[in-house]
Amino acid sequence: MSPHTLLLAAPRGFCAGVDRAVLIVEKALEAYGAPVYVRHEIVHNTHVVEALRRKGAVFVEDEQTVPEGAVIVFSAHGSPPEAFDNSRALGHTLVDATCPLVTKVHHEARRYARDGKEIVMIGHAGHQEVVGTMGQSPDRIRLVETPEDVDDLDLDDAADVTYITQTTLSMDETSGVVERLNQRFPGLQQPKSDDICYATQNRQDAVKQLAERCDLILVVGSQTSSNSKRLVEVSRDRSVPAHLVDDASQIDEAWLDGVGVVGLTSGASAPEVVVNEVVAWFRERGVGEVDTVMVVDEDVEFSLPSNLARRLMAGRESR
Repeated sequence: MSPHTLLLAAPRGFCAGVDRAVLIVEKALEAYGAPVYVRHEIVHNTHVVEALRRKGAVFVEDEQTVPEGAVIVFSAHGSPPEAFDNSRALGHTLVDATCPLVTKVHHEARRYARDGKEIVMIGHAGHQEVVGTMGQSPDRIRLVETPEDVDDLDLDDAADVTYITQTTLSMDETSGVVERLNQRFPGLQQPKSDDICYATQNRQDAVKQLAERCDLILVVGSQTSSNSKRLVEVSRDRSVPAHLVDDASQIDEAWLDGVGVVGLTSGASAPEVVVNEVVAWFRERGVGEVDTVMVVDEDVEFSLPSNLARRLMAGRESR
């Protein structure tokens, strides 16, 4: 048996924060001209990064390597305060593409620290978003990844503790950690709202629905993309095989043996053009039925940073 049906998850692909971040780099190139430096990959997708590099973006890991007075865009994942301070000291024209939902978590971290609370962050060590968030109050934030990490925290059980989470985790992934936090710290303050972003949750919910109807799920996204990896895990947790692919060239046809229905989705940083190429790959192999499984219609939009918007407006008025 070979696949006869391809089911596309909706929503999938770019979220509002990623869409905004990519647009910021493109508009910065339009407003200031190349080169525009970008601190860290603007989003975690190889195709997006290469496309922007061809247009004149220069990606760096350290803002202090960027020439004085240059234009620099800070990535969607967020950065620690000292990175902004370093850029200002070098006279950079700084454009902040941090996702507004990540910025919200930064505000929470600073507010909790001002209130004297001990903050536990649930996230993955080394991820750029975690680095940026922990930098908001490094003396107050401790990182955990698993329920077992909660047991190892150097905190009194009666301490005034609250928690925040990396936005690209799954609800399933954080629930066990939160449960253990509640067990260990009876006075644990619950956040006023969930930090996991709407787009992350929507894409996971869509995969859950695909898993009920598919024999295999493919997730378009890069290995550096945390939210894309979570989509693979959500499928596998439901006993449906799943694989993460950057594009159609990474599909192993052996995965399709005995598969009738394939589910296809993409992480929040994966461009739709790559999804379309995967669809074409399946059509070339005789898959005749391609349907969409709609879970929710997203209509979220975020505005451009004010300094970039002003620069673009001034450029238009001078023409």
